[in-house]
Amino acid sequence: MTSARGRFVTLDGPSGVGKTTTVHALTTELARRGWAVHQTVEPSTSAVGVFTREHFSHIHGRALACLVAADRYEHIEHEIEPRLCAGDTVVCDRYLASTLVMQQLDGVTMKFLLDLNAHVLLPDLAVILTASPGLIAERIAVRGPRNRFHLDPTAPGREVDLYDEAAQTLMTANVKVLIVHTDDSTTTEVATSIADAIPHPSVSSAAPTPPTIPQEP
Repeated sequence: MTSARGRFVTLDGPSGVGKTTTVHALTTELARRGWAVHQTVEPSTSAVGVFTREHFSHIHGRALACLVAADRYEHIEHEIEPRLCAGDTVVCDRYLASTLVMQQLDGVTMKFLLDLNAHVLLPDLAVILTASPGLIAERIAVRGPRNRFHLDPTAPGREVDLYDEAAQTLMTANVKVLIVHTDDSTTTEVATSIADAIPHPSVSSAAPTPPTIPQEP
């Protein structure tokens, strides 16, 4: 028996760009349009995800990258994939692009990260939210630092550049990528533009085989 498989949408971007607010607005907009929506986040709410979140400031480098990947594989198996098979559109606050940026800021090579995440489920739409480094720095200053990366004044500019690179990596893997500049847009406008870009659910009898993430030489 065939059924409509849901769409997998991920939202990533520099700290302070408004990811969580946009995720809430997007799920509201999709529900308004009559879509069945499931909202989730990484690190996930599983035991591995909670441990990762609680120790984010104390575990660094490849060890942290491995924890994040372990949580992601469990997240896919126990939450994301079942919801997609049930026909829900899954909206995830942070996913693979965040790994390719934050773990690089933490000194991990791109090759290691790509190898570690070579078998993850790739999204149907990867949204990269971005803004000017100056605006991001202002927002972080107003709300206060929430992790060790916020203590580096050069981090906003580096994050913006690395997210551009992450977008290119995903596009090379045939992932549909939507880059949204949030400087002069309201949250509602951003959410509407993302909802309009989501591919309509397809009918299939089994989960598709994930594309291979390109590997660095």
